[in-house]
Amino acid sequence: MLLKTKGVVTIIPLFLLLAACGGGKEDKVVKSASSLPPAPAIPDDEANAKIGNPYEIKGESFTPADNTQYDEVGYGSWYGSETAGRQTSNGETFNPDAISAAHKTLPMPSYVEVTNLDTGKTILVRINDRGPFAENRIIDLSKAAAQQLGVEGQGTFPVRVRRVNPPEQEKDVLRRGERAGERIDTPESLLVVLRKHLPAKAAVVAPPADAPKPKTPAAKPKPAPKPTPMAKPQAKPVVTPPDGGDRFVEEGAGTKPVAKPEKPSSSGTYYVQIGAFSAAERAKALATKTGGTVLKAGAISRVVVGPYGSEADARSALKSMVAKGYRDARITR
Repeated sequence: MLLKTKGVVTIIPLFLLLAACGGGKEDKVVKSASSLPPAPAIPDDEANAKIGNPYEIKGESFTPADNTQYDEVGYGSWYGSETAGRQTSNGETFNPDAISAAHKTLPMPSYVEVTNLDTGKTILVRINDRGPFAENRIIDLSKAAAQQLGVEGQGTFPVRVRRVNPPEQEKDVLRRGERAGERIDTPESLLVVLRKHLPAKAAVVAPPADAPKPKTPAAKPKPAPKPTPMAKPQAKPVVTPPDGGDRFVEEGAGTKPVAKPEKPSSSGTYYVQIGAFSAAERAKALATKTGGTVLKAGAISRVVVGPYGSEADARSALKSMVAKGYRDARITR
């Protein structure tokens, strides 16, 4: 519509006229685009994600990259409270109680699923630091992440690390240092395939100083022998499952076969347990590798060496098995 006023032509927008002529008890207001709520902002940590320049550590070169398809198997480790409060590579303050990790080349932050190839347990972790710079290790977990993955008592452990893009709610949970929702455990059939791609393990590494100490079983009093007219053959004992359920305790996975322990006494009541599994084929493989015996206890298959005629002999065998990497081995009767 055109309105002439003293020689000036004014254009009155049609929508204002329509609004004015609408009638009714309340005037209708036309909202402008500036009055609408703003679009959600990109979280600061992702907006300022750091990839970094190529660098060199101990003569080895590393080139950070935004690799969205990253998927690798290798060995992980974890660092304890000794670095609490220090600055991470992307400028954050390291908190050992947060679910975080260090990686040599992925952006900071980025998010990965870490799978324990011994058990199949999988967790979501936020990358915010660089490392670890040791042979065959591809990720360094915080203390809390190691606890969630179930590897707090180990120095190194086989893992699969896969880059993912989780929902914003889970990212926010990890930014606050909390645990994300539980993942479905990786099935044994896939674990078998993944373990075949593990590189040879260079050495067994001790866990951090604040890792829980392994419990030493209390020595049981040796009963006095009962005189009998003739010796009876000893029946194989049923081994009581340890606390914690099924756990694959073979530290030397991916290495050369472990030498068989010294031949035990043909009779005795002392055994050294070196593994406990819900999968019978894994128990059988470990028994073949170590010269042990598989004993069934319900749904659990126990791998033991023995029997030994005295507690001293059993302790000697225990010491030998621990030295070969079976740090959760224990004496049973």
